[in-house]
Amino acid sequence: MQSLPTRSSAKGNTFTVADFYEAGREALSLTLVAGAENLNRKIEEPIVNRPGLALTGFYEHFAWDRLQIFGNAEMTYLDSLDDVTRHERMKALLDRKAFCFIFTCGRQPKASETAFAVKAGAVLLSTPMTTSAFMHHCAFVLEKLGAPTTSIYGTMVEVCGLGVLFEGDPGLGKSETALGLVKRGCALVADDLTCIRKDVGNNILFGSASAATAGFMEIRGIGIMHIPSVFGVCAVRGEKHLELIITFKRLDDVKGEIDRIGQTRRVKNILGVDVPNVVIPVSAGRDLVNLVETAAMQQKLIMSGYDPVQELSERLRKRADIMQFDKKEKSKRKGKRNG
Repeated sequence: MQSLPTRSSAKGNTFTVADFYEAGREALSLTLVAGAENLNRKIEEPIVNRPGLALTGFYEHFAWDRLQIFGNAEMTYLDSLDDVTRHERMKALLDRKAFCFIFTCGRQPKASETAFAVKAGAVLLSTPMTTSAFMHHCAFVLEKLGAPTTSIYGTMVEVCGLGVLFEGDPGLGKSETALGLVKRGCALVADDLTCIRKDVGNNILFGSASAATAGFMEIRGIGIMHIPSVFGVCAVRGEKHLELIITFKRLDDVKGEIDRIGQTRRVKNILGVDVPNVVIPVSAGRDLVNLVETAAMQQKLIMSGYDPVQELSERLRKRADIMQFDKKEKSKRKGKRNG
């Protein structure tokens, strides 16, 4: 599986205030009050903080590396202070490296505060949202921006409700298989290049297409297709939980590798998450669409707790026990007759 280089690390994806502003401009109704020249500041910890205690003069454990939220409570307290004290309290936050102030409920800082905040390298943002609503939605924006990510060469389709990623060498039929599945009622997630995002809290992966190629597919001999225009809007998905990876390999390349019984459960590790993996040999005449659909249905069965290999093994064991018992009984009856 070939991955592209990203800005992700073991702790997640690194991003700046500019990235946050672009992601939250519509989702969080953010407007830039001042500090456009400071938007390249890196967000060290993707969490928000209400600096109520710090504004009172208590700075121990002040979370300077978080986004500072000024709601009605903080602004009402600042309004109760004289201008000199208010200036000192705001300046104290900046002296302790606070770098991004977000004013909720449509509140705005004073012009004097804006000037020295920008001079100190901070960014000031504002939103009409209430503080509680903003903090709730902001957590999702920050989690998505900070999540570990990677990009993988492969095609992803929703099959039988599962997010299935196809990988393999070029020319093995990944896009053609995806097209056949879409015609059967499945949905395309991404073609050729799949963006993977890790949900750290739940330790699961989500796949999506890049913003530039979402909804498009390339089919050799036909060219570029826009799937929603051809098959309808229900034939695409924006993002899907990745639950199965299917590796296409040429038949000559898998000799001795395939477990014909399926007793060995293969996995592939992406961003620290193990994803079930199935290898399907590709050769002339093989119905890959049918095989992929069946593999997805089989995986759903396994996820529900049913193991067909174990079930067959148990049946064969019981049958062997019955045959052994019958053999002993016949031997006993034969001994009695001879006696």
